[in-house]
Amino acid sequence: MSSRVSARTIGFGESVIREMSRVCARESGINLAQGFPDFPAPEAMKEAAVRAIRADVNQYAVTWGAPNLRRAVAERTSNYNSVPTDADANVTVCCGATEAMISALMALINPGDEVIIFEPFYENYGPDCILSGATPRFVRLSPPTWSFDPAELEAAFGASTRAIIINTPHNPTGKVFSRDELEFIASLCIKYDVIAITDEIYEYILYDGLEHVSIASIEGMLERTITISGLSKTWSATGWRIGWCIAPADITGAIRKVHDFLTVGAAAPLQEAAAEALQFDGSYFSELIESYTERRSILQSALEDTGFEVYRPSGAYYIMTEISGLTDEDDVDFAMSLLADGGVATVPGSSFFENPSDGKRIVRFCFAKRLETLNAAARVLRERLA
Repeated sequence: MSSRVSARTIGFGESVIREMSRVCARESGINLAQGFPDFPAPEAMKEAAVRAIRADVNQYAVTWGAPNLRRAVAERTSNYNSVPTDADANVTVCCGATEAMISALMALINPGDEVIIFEPFYENYGPDCILSGATPRFVRLSPPTWSFDPAELEAAFGASTRAIIINTPHNPTGKVFSRDELEFIASLCIKYDVIAITDEIYEYILYDGLEHVSIASIEGMLERTITISGLSKTWSATGWRIGWCIAPADITGAIRKVHDFLTVGAAAPLQEAAAEALQFDGSYFSELIESYTERRSILQSALEDTGFEVYRPSGAYYIMTEISGLTDEDDVDFAMSLLADGGVATVPGSSFFENPSDGKRIVRFCFAKRLETLNAAARVLRERLA
């Protein structure tokens, strides 16, 4: 009997990150695996959502995004990212940055096209390529700085290259791509006529005075970049599923068609609340960085004290670690044993690589958690490993 499922679904498994959350619940563990805050979203944003619901903003919004939210996205992208953006011509609101990414790829990809992905990579990118019909080409980021080899990157470009995915700040490593690195990538995109698709969902979570640079702001890239971001991380609302992408007008038209038939549109009252959240003043973002810097310090100290080799992140809210000094187990076995019976959930590093064996000595921790959660996790780590 032939398979009853499509061949494309056989090419990838379920999310390891989200599976670790399910195992964590079963084991009554402390979830430092999945990248969601366990503290409240901003009160003003929640109240804005309540007002919208009570005002009966409960039917379909404009398919590609409520006008208020598209205007807010355009204003913030123009000012913060230095990317001139028109709300009507360039902005599409999606059901999270995840949907924005697959909508962008499906709007661009033709059979035989290749997409360059830096690895370790956020685990959705590989399946996104398979679902959109692209062939992924992987280029390694090497620790401790998670830098790429310029020659290796250029060798990945060719006649079949359609796009390159750039995630900065980077999940899972916490790397923040420098302006020099992005200018080199831009030069290759221009040389080979390639579209850059940038996942900038962590764009405000930066440490040690680093700046966020959007590749679309670099000369020659505005008309060949799709910039993706959203509400989930900066505004601590991963469950709202409000994301957006900014693209040249002709590409925006194609993205909107795909988005329309994938999801129709994001939740209308939450879009109105998101429009207000994007207008928070600078103190919100400075306090965000301050709070995450403290959380990073707490988790980093606990990990170093218990024998992990820690790669200090420059952005986002994850810490990548090497486990070679702690165990002979591979990443999966170690993660499961660390989580068992009320332990700490982490993400096995093999899920971030094309070849799983390349990540078998790596695990990732998330520190987007209450101080109480991080301190409890630190106690468990010290009891089990120190």
